[in-house]
Amino acid sequence: MIQNTVGATARDPASLRTQDPGMSKRLMTLLACACGLIAVNIYYAQPLIGPISSELNLSKEAGGLIVTLTQIGYGAGLLLVVPLGDLFENRRLAISILVIGAFGLLISGIASSAAPFLAAALMVGLGSVTVQILVPYAAHLSPEATRGRVVGNVMSGLMMGIMLARPLASLITNFSSWRAVFFFSCAIMIGLTLILRSALPLRPVTAKMSYGKMLASMAHLVRTTPALRRRALYHACMFGAFSLFWTITPLLLMGPAFGFSQRGTALFALAGVAGAVAAPIAGRIADRGWIRSATAAAMMMAVAAFAMTHIAVLGSNLSLALFVLAGIILDFAVSANLVLGQRVIFALAPEFRARLNGVYMTTFFFGGAIGSALGSWVFARYGWRLCENAVGCVAMQR
Repeated sequence: MIQNTVGATARDPASLRTQDPGMSKRLMTLLACACGLIAVNIYYAQPLIGPISSELNLSKEAGGLIVTLTQIGYGAGLLLVVPLGDLFENRRLAISILVIGAFGLLISGIASSAAPFLAAALMVGLGSVTVQILVPYAAHLSPEATRGRVVGNVMSGLMMGIMLARPLASLITNFSSWRAVFFFSCAIMIGLTLILRSALPLRPVTAKMSYGKMLASMAHLVRTTPALRRRALYHACMFGAFSLFWTITPLLLMGPAFGFSQRGTALFALAGVAGAVAAPIAGRIADRGWIRSATAAAMMMAVAAFAMTHIAVLGSNLSLALFVLAGIILDFAVSANLVLGQRVIFALAPEFRARLNGVYMTTFFFGGAIGSALGSWVFARYGWRLCENAVGCVAMQR
């Protein structure tokens, strides 16, 4: 149904070139770096739950709110802000939302109690949806034949940011304090705002409708687009497993079984960076039409990652090695599945691309928020093994 509504202008590569000098390597690199620098803000707090909770007097059970509220803010932005990319000029929209995130980071760094910090976490999440304005923007500037490769390369920057966020936050905290993490990122966001304003080409849009009608059209897209529903559900399960794993693993490593310091946790998290290579690989696979088999492989890899952590006794050298390997495999699987899903939905209709991406990303990030909150609560009450069993079951859902 969606494909029939696509006009010739939206499909014409020549029309895209009139809006933009083309998806040059330089522009693609800038977008990938920007997405990575912005995406780290969603995950900086994951390895810092312990020190932040201690200083702000949050209980262990409530500590998961630090990550969960950031992801809820991100999810709300995906649903309510990202679709505006179909209605407003993309560069101006991206910069405006990025400023909100920078302000949230500043408040996070100076907050002296839980309430303002948690409110700022929502703002950080909302500002971070800038990445999901930039990814469809890149897709608009790319011809159909290479769209998967371009999106995969841009997403590799995003995934690199997600995976570097945890070790970077831990290292900065080890040498300074957790507040320095947020001040540092605030400065980066201000600089990035200036760069994007001068470097990104304009991308005008022609759609004209009210905000209410736009939101209603998203519900219509969900009802009439099985591919969108399927890919969103797939990745909601995958990302719920991912978020649970990376929320509770730092707590486990710094517990009595392993006795890691903040620096040790950071080094462990660096292993997951290897998974970022999956994004460009998945994009090229998607361009070849092998999406279904690649999706099945990604899900099987995620299940295998959880299963291998059962093999050895917690705290042993073998157990640590298996956790490192599990982190790499899980990050690889999640990166690949994300790009495969975006390649599918970006092929549906250019004029709906921001709204399709908004629905897709909103669904799976709420899955991630649930995974983070559930993981912290279950780990605090019942320990790692029950969390591990629960996350393995989630990863197997299709």
